[in-house]
Amino acid sequence: MYLGLDLGTSGVKALLIDAGQSIIGSGHASLDVSRPHPGWSEQNPADWTRACEEAITELKVSHPEQLAAVKGIGLSGQMHGATLLDAGDQVLRPCILWNDTRSHVEAAKLDADPRFRKLTGNIVFPGFTAPKLVWVKNNEPDVFAKVTKVLLPKDFLRLWLTGEHISEMSDSAGTSWLDVGKRGWSSDLLSATSLDEKQMPLLVEGTEKAGALRSELASKWGMQAGIPIAGGAGDNAASACGMGTVAAGQAFVSLGTSGVLFAANASYLPNPESAVHTFCHALPDTWHQMGVILSATDSLNWLSEISGKGAGELTTELGDTLKAPTGVSFLPYLSGERTPHNDSAIRGSFTGLAHESSRAVLTQAVLEGVAFAFRDSLEALAKAGTRLTRVTAIGGGSRSHYWLKAIATALGLPVDIPAEGDFGAAFGAARLGLIAATGADPLRVCTAPATDATIEPVAALSNAYADAYQRYRLLYPAIKAATA
Repeated sequence: MYLGLDLGTSGVKALLIDAGQSIIGSGHASLDVSRPHPGWSEQNPADWTRACEEAITELKVSHPEQLAAVKGIGLSGQMHGATLLDAGDQVLRPCILWNDTRSHVEAAKLDADPRFRKLTGNIVFPGFTAPKLVWVKNNEPDVFAKVTKVLLPKDFLRLWLTGEHISEMSDSAGTSWLDVGKRGWSSDLLSATSLDEKQMPLLVEGTEKAGALRSELASKWGMQAGIPIAGGAGDNAASACGMGTVAAGQAFVSLGTSGVLFAANASYLPNPESAVHTFCHALPDTWHQMGVILSATDSLNWLSEISGKGAGELTTELGDTLKAPTGVSFLPYLSGERTPHNDSAIRGSFTGLAHESSRAVLTQAVLEGVAFAFRDSLEALAKAGTRLTRVTAIGGGSRSHYWLKAIATALGLPVDIPAEGDFGAAFGAARLGLIAATGADPLRVCTAPATDATIEPVAALSNAYADAYQRYRLLYPAIKAATA
């Protein structure tokens, strides 16, 4: 058996697979987010270990024999979080999460230093880790003075599981301290934020062994002590391992709370000006690019809350046949936007509303707005040298075939729907645990699921969608100018 642990923003998932990669069982525990000030987003790392313990205990109750047979563990987790430890590995303050924007001033100053884009291949976004440390230095100097180690969220779980300070390439690429082309910490970038390499964890590839399970925890859970724990991956790279998106030309579109257009690359292809993320993949000598939308299903959930109708009810009202855009446009910038604008201050909008704009029209506009945001990411990937011929859809929003038809038509690409199964980050983490424990070939383990169905672009609506997309493109600068 092999165990995948995924530390998400809203919960921890523990997933058991067997040697044939069949899913045996899973456990889950919820997490809350603290928002003490506008734009702030924090969690207490002690809640992560508590949730991890609850999820594994659930597996111990439901599958004790299988849990006892685990031979490898993999980790995945939410990226960018700043977990600050003192010399005794005690947490100094709540972790500042990926969607926290307090360090936007610090991020802009770091981004103005040309070394950051040159070495990391990315804009320094406010959500990344480095600007958060500069914010702590500027606003909590007593805390900053005690920082002995900076860990990413999943790597804090590793510390608890193994006693080791270790990270891996895919997650560390989102800190703004990694030389992403060379796959190593940059002393220059660390120095620019008043830190050094001694304060960073050791680095391994996601497929390598990175610590072993402590005997105390193994005894508590009825597992073997010393089980190898893989380097693992950031959540999107782990999902890519779960989806088999590991070779050049493979891509998926993730319709979750946020949205991701993810493409695997055989080489390092940075283009930071496009606001595309260019990160190391979890597999050696592999990279990936991502266009990121901050509010994907979150946009539909927002409309659901204010309309008093469930998200499923809203999409059901549209029926199965894709409709031509109505002239009502929606910008899904409810909490700012990453790709292609790198704008934490912009906010969403409806335009073109009229008396006849029904609830169904608003729903249609929301789905189209998110689809057009994915089109923005597709255009940005093209500027970064990546051309896609098809994508696979994952995430909760992919249950809406209407939405997938809108995305296929907006992108001009076929969208594959995988066969039933759980191919998310926890599954990818379990695959990495299998590879680390057995030395198996990553490309033979990280295969793609069977395709259940393919949704083709609706050719009859391609021109109408192209016109609506051009209208959508004009709205961002107009809204930006009106709110500046």
